[in-house]
Amino acid sequence: MTNLRLGLCSLAVACSLVGYGQGARNIVINEVMTVNTQSIEDEYGKREAWIELANISYSTYNVRGMYVTTDPDVLIDTLKAPDRIAKMHIIPNGDERTNIGARKQLLLFCNSQPAKGKLHLSLPVDSVGNVFVALYNGNGVELIDSVTVPAWKLKANESYARVGDEWVVKSSDGVTPGHANTIQQTAGGSKIGKFKEQDPYGFAMAFMAMGIVFLCLALLWIFFTVFGMIMRHIDTAKKVANKQPIKPITKTVEKTAEIGHKTSNILQEGLDKKGVDMEVYMAVIGMALRQYEDDVHDVESGIITIKPKDTGWDDEYSKMTHLHDPFLPSNPRAPHIPTTPELK
Repeated sequence: MTNLRLGLCSLAVACSLVGYGQGARNIVINEVMTVNTQSIEDEYGKREAWIELANISYSTYNVRGMYVTTDPDVLIDTLKAPDRIAKMHIIPNGDERTNIGARKQLLLFCNSQPAKGKLHLSLPVDSVGNVFVALYNGNGVELIDSVTVPAWKLKANESYARVGDEWVVKSSDGVTPGHANTIQQTAGGSKIGKFKEQDPYGFAMAFMAMGIVFLCLALLWIFFTVFGMIMRHIDTAKKVANKQPIKPITKTVEKTAEIGHKTSNILQEGLDKKGVDMEVYMAVIGMALRQYEDDVHDVESGIITIKPKDTGWDDEYSKMTHLHDPFLPSNPRAPHIPTTPELK
């Protein structure tokens, strides 16, 4: 049981150390100014060189106990941890500002005196040559971030800043101590940079995107609703137009148009045409001339001849066959023949 407890404790410590290390990896060197004559002042109204740290994660992290140095000898592999720590300056405890919030920054004053405050370090910063700046974890062994600042390229009040994955020189009017770095491209600044600065967590962008999607869906719904209503009205109009009560009105309109057409022709061609188009007359005359030339008329004599023929179909006598034998007694027209007595 004792071994199990020791194993669980060791695992918990290891997990906490791993989590601590991963949180430290979210702290980066964000901006450095080596010559400060007109930039930000400290609590005493003094202007000192400064280094800005930034928390790039979305969770709070306390940087107390981490180390900052400008001595490049700390990169020597054979250097032991105590010797390396001796060349660095610790970020002291006791100041709430060392608890850097999500996507926030922390300013450390260099070439200063620690007696002025927790954020004042006696870290030497050269304003002539290159300045190596490194950030180490609390164990003094793990290098978190580093950068070499070309101080000889920087004029007074200019800074060397991280913008995205690149480092750029920012002019004196574009320096942003304590704020996210943006590049001022126009007189009003970059719109994208301002938007990122005002919305560091992306909430406004998310609401804007969802708003655009819902707006498009609403417009589609309105379009299809109106389109369906129009199609239903058109279908109803067609059904009504096909019913009987509409036909007299349609015929009246057609008759009115025909009378108007004839009236127009009468006014143009005269009363002798009776409203018939001149083209109709010309077509009739042309067809008559063509038939006359082709001699397609039937030649009639003008005499109707009827030859009578007696079929006897209505002769009653011919249909009474039982009266045809003149000697039958039943024939009323049979001659009378006297009878003779039978001889015995």
